[in-house]
Amino acid sequence: MTATVTHLWRMLVWGRRLARHGALRPFEDARAPFAIRAIARVARIGTAAPVTPDFAAGLAAVGPAAIKLGQALATRPDLIGLEAALDLLRLQDSLPPLPFAEMEAVLNASYASGTWRDRFQSIDPVAVGAASMAQVHRGVTSDGRDVAIKMLRPGIEKVLGEAIDTYEWAAGHIELLGGEFARLRPRAVIATFKGWTEAELDLRREASNASELAEAVQGEPDFVIPGIDWARSSRRVLVIDWIDGIKMGNGPALAALDFDRRKLAEVLVHGFLAQAIAQGFFHADMHQGNLFVIPPRDGHDARLGIIDFGIMGRINRRARMYLAEILYGLVTGNYKRVAEIHFEAGYVPPHHNVAAFATALRAVGEPIRGKRAQDVNITQLLDGLFAITRSFDMAVQPHLLLLQKTMVMVEGVALTLDPDVNMWEVAEPYVRAWVRDEMGPEAQLADALVENARAIRQLPRILRQWVAANPIPGAAPEGPPLPPLPVRRARAGWSTPWLLLAAGAGAAGVYWLG
Repeated sequence: MTATVTHLWRMLVWGRRLARHGALRPFEDARAPFAIRAIARVARIGTAAPVTPDFAAGLAAVGPAAIKLGQALATRPDLIGLEAALDLLRLQDSLPPLPFAEMEAVLNASYASGTWRDRFQSIDPVAVGAASMAQVHRGVTSDGRDVAIKMLRPGIEKVLGEAIDTYEWAAGHIELLGGEFARLRPRAVIATFKGWTEAELDLRREASNASELAEAVQGEPDFVIPGIDWARSSRRVLVIDWIDGIKMGNGPALAALDFDRRKLAEVLVHGFLAQAIAQGFFHADMHQGNLFVIPPRDGHDARLGIIDFGIMGRINRRARMYLAEILYGLVTGNYKRVAEIHFEAGYVPPHHNVAAFATALRAVGEPIRGKRAQDVNITQLLDGLFAITRSFDMAVQPHLLLLQKTMVMVEGVALTLDPDVNMWEVAEPYVRAWVRDEMGPEAQLADALVENARAIRQLPRILRQWVAANPIPGAAPEGPPLPPLPVRRARAGWSTPWLLLAAGAGAAGVYWLG
């Protein structure tokens, strides 16, 4: 187990780097505990930190793990504040590429026999993209296919493992502070983040994600998932079909292309809904850098291609049914039903009043109904939603936060395609049809027959589990296992306030790092 002093030292070094960019200034607020204020103020001594925090640059300066963590925190404006979350949306997971000679060693080591030249005709030594964990080169296979070759950076597993170990340690001590810190569940945030990074460190899982996603969107032929070259892929190398398209972020090139922007925006929205609502498995990083417009050709209209399947979201069928009803209720203004669903799903503690919760939802939903996205004040909307979660003691649902973050991304990209698109109008027919098909009498009867048959077969096991634990099923899937909270000691040892105070005092000792 990593020693406490090692965790503290890492946090001091990282804190100093964050302080140079003013990223610790929000923690100097009078509402923060004294120990945290002390750390933040001491850490920026002599840094000439800007008055306006630059959170994205601060995390980029800390290292690859911090970049990934920043992307995860961008989904949690309730935890870090709306201003910080919006700033972190600027965080680009990009670094200068390593020389091909270093990556060539990774590529050759991934194959049991021979070298990459036995499997590829050529590989462009100039990377087409380089991120904190991997970089991508274009190549041609031995049978003449254009492919993208993604390779993990050397030593990245050790770097991320050490950082996450300290993140877990810090989250446990922060949660011990109780109150709002406990409600926001920082250990759950880090556990979710850890799951993402572990999945991204095994490119075979990314290949599997892409394959499963391709099955999920079979009904959306204009939403293109590249094929996987399983024979040339491994844990550290992923080989997929090359997408010959224009990156969504390339505005001038898209402006020169003649295609139906409205239709492609609908392809994007319907493709996302097919993943999230119909299948419960969705691409959770649908930003402009991962999306391509494939120009019209071979009798096809413009299509949408997507890459980078490292971060995926998954929600079970019961949660999807709740979600679909919530979306449909918000679109149609049925706030009473939306409130009831929240209570049925266990998102709101039962001691609260359903009617009062419905009224609170109406106060947020009515001002935006029928408006175009660009006419909605997103700051006021999110402030209203966060106020509701606090007032009604709603525990954070990490799987839904990931979904919400992806929905925001999808809407933003759709607006770049067609500034007049209304995501809710595009989504409403799809959601209505899904609700009808999945919750109609025939579907309910079929579900009941299947569930009863399964239950009969499982009765012995169910009874044993009931006697042993008597679990209560919930609507939300269980999150990843959380590390235990640090043990409080009455006299000896490090308690959370003393650890924080020690870190604040120690920050002065790393002044020379600046």
